[in-house]
Order: sequence, then C-alpha cells, then structure tokens
Amino acid sequence: MTELLDALRSAVEGLLGRPPNLVELILIPMVPVFAASFLLEWAVHRLRFGTWSAGPGERFFGRETVANIGLGLGYFAANALFALLFLTATFEWFWEHRLFTVPLNGWTLLAAFFVQEFFYWVYHWAAHKVRWFWAQHVSHHTGEVMNLSTAARQSVLNHVVGIWIFHVPPVLLGFTPDLILGLLGANLAFQWFVHTESVPKLHPWIEWFFNTPSNHRVHHGRNARYIDKNYGGVIMVFDHLFGTYEPETEKVVYGIPRQIKSHRFWVLNLHEFVDMWRDVFAPGPWRQRLQHLWRSPGWERPGHEPIHTWTVER
Repeated sequence: MTELLDALRSAVEGLLGRPPNLVELILIPMVPVFAASFLLEWAVHRLRFGTWSAGPGERFFGRETVANIGLGLGYFAANALFALLFLTATFEWFWEHRLFTVPLNGWTLLAAFFVQEFFYWVYHWAAHKVRWFWAQHVSHHTGEVMNLSTAARQSVLNHVVGIWIFHVPPVLLGFTPDLILGLLGANLAFQWFVHTESVPKLHPWIEWFFNTPSNHRVHHGRNARYIDKNYGGVIMVFDHLFGTYEPETEKVVYGIPRQIKSHRFWVLNLHEFVDMWRDVFAPGPWRQRLQHLWRSPGWERPGHEPIHTWTVER
C-alpha cells in the first residue's frame, strides 16, 4: 500500500512539476476513473435510448458536456497555479499558529470527517447566499442537463474569491492540513458520482443520511422548492440540522433562476463576477453599491436595474 501511494505521489509530482497537496493527490489519479464512469453512463444511455446525444434539455446534450469538460480542465489548471503560488504556504502558516494539536487516531479521524463536512456545508451555504462566493459557484449550477460530467463544471475563480478560507478553521483547531485537504479531496471525489440521473432514489435511510444522486439532483434544481437546498458533500446531517434538506418529489428542472445562455468557457466562468462588479460601480450611494458583494445573489438595490452582460432568461 505504501509503495502504491509513493508511486502515485511520484506520478502526480512528475505531472505537476512539484509535490502535490492531498486534494491533487486524490483527484488527479481519479481522473481515469471519472472518465471511465462517464463513458459507461453514456454507453448505457446509448443502449437504452438509441442515441449518443440529443438536443438542449436532454441528459447528454453534446455542447453542454463539452463545456463541462472544458470547465473541469480550467479548474484543475487554476488550482494547480494557486497551489504553486500561495496555497500550500498559507495552510502551513495557519498550522504553525494553530490553537491545539489533535492527535491522529480512529476517533479523531472520525471527528475530522464531521468537522470537514461541517465547514464544507458552511462554504456551500455561503456560495449560494453571498454573491461574492456565488460568483465562483454559479458556473457549476448553470448546466441544464445532468450527467456525471456535470461534476467537472467548476470555476477558475475558486481561489480568486478565497474559498480556501472555509478550510482554515479545522487547521486552526489542530487538524493537520494534510488530513483536512485529504478529506476534502475524498469529499470532492465522492461528489463526482452523485451528478447523475442514472441512479434512482435509494432506501429512505440512505437518502436521509448520505448525499445521493437524488439528493444532489434537488440541489441542482431551479424549481422553487429546490432552490438553495441540500448543501451536504458526503452526508446530509447538517442539512437536516439547519433546515435545508429537501427530498426529490417532482421532476427537476436544472439550471439557475436567471439562466445564462452560453457554452463559452470565459462567459461561464466570469459572467456573474463581471456583473457583480458592474453593479458595484453603477451610480448610486457607495454604501448600497458595496452591498452587491455580500448580499444574496438576487438582491436588488433601490433605483438600480441589475446588469446582465450576457443573454439570460427568467
């Protein structure tokens, strides 16, 4: 096992040209697994429905899937750049200034899992409720179809808007950066497999506790009852605790309330970020203008028509 891990680390280090962090060490070797699972899903769809692809709104709309893969590649490249520039050093600095030191054993590993899940839930909640973070997360939700490649629909802005800050508290509490980043990598790898319509609802106990494909389809819905629900990464416990859990009870309509109509890489990455800053710099009292940064994505200030640079629909 140790030899396998050393071989994986060496291979990823050779690819990146530097030692990988644990998120990279988990996600990059998983890429062939992700690709194989997507191709299997696609092949099953072909056998069942007699088509490789279809038009907008269908599960394997070709342009949408290509956009997903392009966004995923951009996400990996941006993360690698920011890890090289400052991310590793940043986590090491916070580790040096930790409040406690938590020893690693079976119980503390279990505790670390729930702590990491909680702070992931907090990040995910903020990414829907605070426009600054929504500007990064929105690209993941603009997809109007759901297949495994939708999980790759990520943003190059992750570290620009500073989502790493949500993973700092566990390190300050005394969990090592490697442990927290490793659990985060496992969390993100797990979530690849919940982006699918190929798996129906599971046993109610499983649906209650885990983030399943059914639970995550709800999270991607723009149906009124589904918006801002089911933030959990691996488990749904915190959604139950904070009242954000919603079961899948009606057909999911994917996308966002004001849907962007584009498959262009930079539009999908930057449209909300650009519109947010255009709203900030639009005429009006500066105290109100700055609120565009931390208010909810749908907030409208008095006397100002929200700016939408690219084509949208209600």
